[in-house]
Amino acid sequence: MSKTQGLIYNYVEKALKIKEVEVRPALLSFVYFFTLFTGYYMMRPLRDEMGITAGVNKMQWLFTGTFVVIALAVPIFGYVTTRFSRLKFLPAIYLFFILNIAIFFTLFQFEIYNQAIAIAFFIWLSVFNMFVVSIFWSFMTDLFSHKQSKRLFGFIAAGGSAGAICGPLIAAIFVEFLQPTHLLPLSAGILLISTYCINLLCKWKLKETGKVKLSQNGRSFSQPIGGSIWSGLQATFKSRYLGGIGLFIVLYTTVSTFLYFEQAHLIDQASLTSAKRTQLFAGIDLATNVIAISAQLFLTSRVMLKLGLALTLALVPLLVALGFFTLSLTTALPVVIALQIVHRAGNFSLLRPGREILFTSVTMEQRYKAKNFVDTVVYRGGDAVTGWAFAGLLSLGLGLSALAFIAAIISLTWMAAGYGLGKLGLQQNRTHQDVDHGPIISQKVIT
Repeated sequence: MSKTQGLIYNYVEKALKIKEVEVRPALLSFVYFFTLFTGYYMMRPLRDEMGITAGVNKMQWLFTGTFVVIALAVPIFGYVTTRFSRLKFLPAIYLFFILNIAIFFTLFQFEIYNQAIAIAFFIWLSVFNMFVVSIFWSFMTDLFSHKQSKRLFGFIAAGGSAGAICGPLIAAIFVEFLQPTHLLPLSAGILLISTYCINLLCKWKLKETGKVKLSQNGRSFSQPIGGSIWSGLQATFKSRYLGGIGLFIVLYTTVSTFLYFEQAHLIDQASLTSAKRTQLFAGIDLATNVIAISAQLFLTSRVMLKLGLALTLALVPLLVALGFFTLSLTTALPVVIALQIVHRAGNFSLLRPGREILFTSVTMEQRYKAKNFVDTVVYRGGDAVTGWAFAGLLSLGLGLSALAFIAAIISLTWMAAGYGLGKLGLQQNRTHQDVDHGPIISQKVIT
């Protein structure tokens, strides 16, 4: 190693807490998450535009359709993980979604751009996002040990935030010169890089463990995870701990759906052109993720260390509740946009890392199957129910101001649930003997 390389590695280890032998897998994981989020966020403004194209008064149907598709997909995922090894099914899932992108792009090129296709694309991208992000974090907990995850996951998560900045930026720039649908093939190409990173990470781990296993629990990486296709659902309802995580997710998605619908109605009332709406959505994504990555690098660990997990999980719901109270008094587009940015940036920088910490105190099978069930079916089920509730309340004559006040009350309930879940996480960690990683949750969360 040259003197220059040595200085670089010393700087990386001191500044980012990454050891020399971990630099390659950490960078590959960073690039994996970066390209995954870049590809997704390039398509997200198009999804939001398709939602408005389908009709803001029909969004409850979009959320219901998403839930139905996910409910059908989860047992299929359970079957795949039961029968096939991670070496096979991880890249295969990404290649399947890339093929879907090619199909949608072809349909749009033939000017099959009607309401049905708009609805299908909205639902498909919502399902795609749920699955690939859940699988990513399951894969990360399989790749790295407990001690490694404490040092590396912050850096890896920043890759996702960087991609979430890059994706909307590309979308905002290219939509000036291209049709929004022309972003699809570029997104597919970027996602191919994610798939390649999966293969490289698998090879690294196989070499690291003497070509015997990938996970820390002794299972061969060439073997399926095992269990039944319904084990994720069963574990969630049998475990008070996993059920608590599910409740937290339901309250989170309820608040998120209220906010999304409020935003959609106010943007629809603004009478913007399709291109302007797409640019606005991209701008919201860009602002959200600039704040998120800044917080991840400079605030996340400090907040968790200072407040502990319980208060950390309660902080963002409190801020959102205050935002909804403000929106109930001033129902204006700038207010809802600001609240959307605070809500999503807080999720990326504090809530999501906190949720992933909670899943380190469960078994490997639960990290893939129960986590996937909670991250997809429970999440989108909450979306669907809330979508119909929002539409029903509107039909009863309640205005956006009154609905914002209701969302504020729900946010306070979410805050209480987050605090309680954080306390429950401490108990779970004390009693759970995790053969993979050992305890990770301390009174100060991470050290």
